[in-house]
Amino acid sequence: MDQIILQILNGLDKGSAYAMIALGLTLIFGTLGVVNFAHGALFMMGAFCAVTLSRILTASHTVIDETKKDFLGKPLKVEVPYVNDWFGPEIGGTLIDWAVPLSILFAIPVMILIGVTMERGLIKYFYKRPHADQILVTFGLAIVLQEIIKYYFGANQIPTPAPEAFVGSFDFGALIGLDAGKIIYPYWRILYFCFAMILIALVFAFLQFTTFGMVVRAGMADRETVGMLGINIDRRFTVMFGVAAAVAGLAGVMYTPINPPNYHMGMDFLVISFVVVVVGGMGSLPGAVLAGLLLGILESFASMREVIEFLPGINQVVIYLAAIVILLTRPRGLMGRKGVMED
Repeated sequence: MDQIILQILNGLDKGSAYAMIALGLTLIFGTLGVVNFAHGALFMMGAFCAVTLSRILTASHTVIDETKKDFLGKPLKVEVPYVNDWFGPEIGGTLIDWAVPLSILFAIPVMILIGVTMERGLIKYFYKRPHADQILVTFGLAIVLQEIIKYYFGANQIPTPAPEAFVGSFDFGALIGLDAGKIIYPYWRILYFCFAMILIALVFAFLQFTTFGMVVRAGMADRETVGMLGINIDRRFTVMFGVAAAVAGLAGVMYTPINPPNYHMGMDFLVISFVVVVVGGMGSLPGAVLAGLLLGILESFASMREVIEFLPGINQVVIYLAAIVILLTRPRGLMGRKGVMED
C-alpha cells in the first residue's frame, strides 16, 4: 500500500510538469493551429530565468573582514552580496534564499515577451503552411534557443536550491495512519504539484469566465465567424501565445530545485509532452491535463525496481506503449474533438 501511494505521489509531480507543458502546446495548437516544437525550449528558458535571477541576487564584491583571519593571520577576504549592502544581511539573505519563488515575478514578463516575439517574428508566417513545415521550423528554433543557453550558461547542470523553509520531507504515512517514515515526500515536490494545479485552474478560469477568454474559445471553434464580427482575433491569439509561453516558463522555474537546469532539459520534456497532447486529444485542454497526470503516474509505476527487474527498460518506453494502445482504441485521444487534424 505504501509503495502504491508513493508512486502516485512521484507520478503527480512529474505528471503536473507534463500537464503544464502540454497545456501550453494545446493552447497554441487550438488557437493558431501551429504544432510548436519550440515549446520545450520555453520550459527550459523559464528554468534559466530562475538561474539568472539567482545569479543576480548572489552577485558579490570582495571586502576585507578585520574580524576574521586566514591561516597566515591576515585579515580574511570575504565575498559580500550586493543585496546585503542594499537591504542589509537579513533581508538580503532572505532574497537569496527565496530566489526560485521570486523568479516567478521575473519570469512572467520575460516569458510573455519571448512568446510574443516568437509568434510575431517567425511563427505567424507559418500559420497556413503544412504541419511538417511548422514542426521543422519550430524544432530548428528550439535548437537555436538551446545553443544560446549552452553558450551563456555552459553544458553542465546548475543547482538551484529551494528555499530553506521547504527543505525536508512530509510524512504522509503518519498522516494516513501508517507507520511513521513509511511514506515521506519532499515538501518542494508537494508545492510543485499544488502550484501546477493552481496555475492550470487560473488558465481555465481565464478562458471560461473572462470576456477575452470567451472570445478566444469562440475563435478556437470558428475563427472566420469571429473575424466577421469585427473582432481582431489575431491579436488575441498572439496574447494567448504569450500566455502559453508564460505557463511553460513558470513550469520550468518551479522545476529547478527538482531537476537542476541544463540546456537540453526542454528537449527531454518536449517529446513526452507532445505524446501527452496526442493522447489527451489534439486541441483538448482538459485532455492535455488529464493525460499528463495519468502518464506521469504510469511512468512512475514503471520505474519501480520490481517492475524494471521483471521488464528491463520498460520505464523508458511505457508512455509510448500506452499512447499506442490508447490511440488504437480511441483514435482521437482521450478527449479529442472530431475534425482536429483529420484532413
